[in-house]
Amino acid sequence: MIEIINFSRRFGSISAVENMNLTIKEGLVFGLLGPNGAGKSTTVKTIAGAIKPTSGTILINGKDSVNNPIEAKKMTGYVPENPGLFKNLTGREYLYLIGNLYHMEETVLKEKITRILTQFGLEERGDEQIDSYSKGMAQKLVIASAIIHNPQVLILDEPLTGLDAKAAAILKEIIRSFARNGKTVLFSSHILDVVEKLCDEIAILFQGNLLVTGTARDIIEKTGCESLEKSFIKLTGESDIAKEAADIVAALE
Repeated sequence: MIEIINFSRRFGSISAVENMNLTIKEGLVFGLLGPNGAGKSTTVKTIAGAIKPTSGTILINGKDSVNNPIEAKKMTGYVPENPGLFKNLTGREYLYLIGNLYHMEETVLKEKITRILTQFGLEERGDEQIDSYSKGMAQKLVIASAIIHNPQVLILDEPLTGLDAKAAAILKEIIRSFARNGKTVLFSSHILDVVEKLCDEIAILFQGNLLVTGTARDIIEKTGCESLEKSFIKLTGESDIAKEAADIVAALE
């Protein structure tokens, strides 16, 4: 479970997130939506412990992410939007490093690395430096490193970036499997149709504020729209999409 209590994050005079309260329960895939600059990545980074809240509390299965960060992070797997990999390491070495950071037993870790490299189609390149990997291969490695310790809470920020159709389908099934096994999954993305199909509940952020939470159907009904996409557009600012597109095309002529 993730509990967000009176959470705010400011960068100088700029408020990225303001007084958020949200509970994400076990056994759910929870989607986080919002336009650019809405505060999604700030929220995700803070939940994952990459940055600290300016005020408020974030609990990971009851562990305070600020006062007890190590215990909170032990239970968490995190795929950041812009991961930083040690590119001079091989894929196998990188997973071994991550597993050791989580104090995994060495025999178990080595077996898991072999299996996970195989399942992600990286076994033939596992002993090559990450610097030689394509974007999609690097993203698979990041996902593998986030789940190798079998975390109770999985935090994903735009995890489909660079993945081909097969890898994306595998990741979606991994996400569903985590939820079926009673774990908590936070999925932040700009891809509305994926969020709508994959997530049990959804929250929409706008300008650092939590606008609405619920199932996709709940949000559609609350806004009186016919789709989640139209609900999203209505909640984050009325806009004539057709006119804006036409104006852009006209500017090119």
